[in-house]
Amino acid sequence: MTKNWYMLTLVGKDRRGIVSHIAAALFDCGCNLGDTTMARLGGNFTIMMMVNFAGSGQDLMNHIKTVAESLDLDVHVDAIDAELHHHLVPDVSINVYGADRAGIVAQVTTALSRAGLNILDLESDVAGTEQDPLYIMTIEGQATEGIASLQAALDLMAAEGIETSLTPVQTLIG
Repeated sequence: MTKNWYMLTLVGKDRRGIVSHIAAALFDCGCNLGDTTMARLGGNFTIMMMVNFAGSGQDLMNHIKTVAESLDLDVHVDAIDAELHHHLVPDVSINVYGADRAGIVAQVTTALSRAGLNILDLESDVAGTEQDPLYIMTIEGQATEGIASLQAALDLMAAEGIETSLTPVQTLIG
């Protein structure tokens, strides 16, 4: 029987045991995992997994539904093309710090995209206090139009009170 690839997404309140219960349930129904991302966001936990499974997306949903419900997790399944071993390697890392406000992610990512950044990974946190919140982003990507173009875009953000740093990532090892 041909195996299919699915993106399995689960979201719910963070608690101990989520990863182990989900991983065991997937193993028990004959699944293999590809790339995964699992993260605590605020008081919530989210999982995105590439899952290789012999059945349909509905079959996968039926297999995982009981354990997901027992953990009070919302579940979503999408058929995907796996494209394993087709990883893009980042050549820049960018750190961004600014007063938390609506639109800061859109402002920064739009400016960087226009300057040629292909974002491969973005993590963000809200730090500081409720009265004086600070938004922090760590972005890894590929500078398709060169580092100078990205640095120019970041320099313009400084005038708006957004602090940034850009670090080239060595892509050659050895």
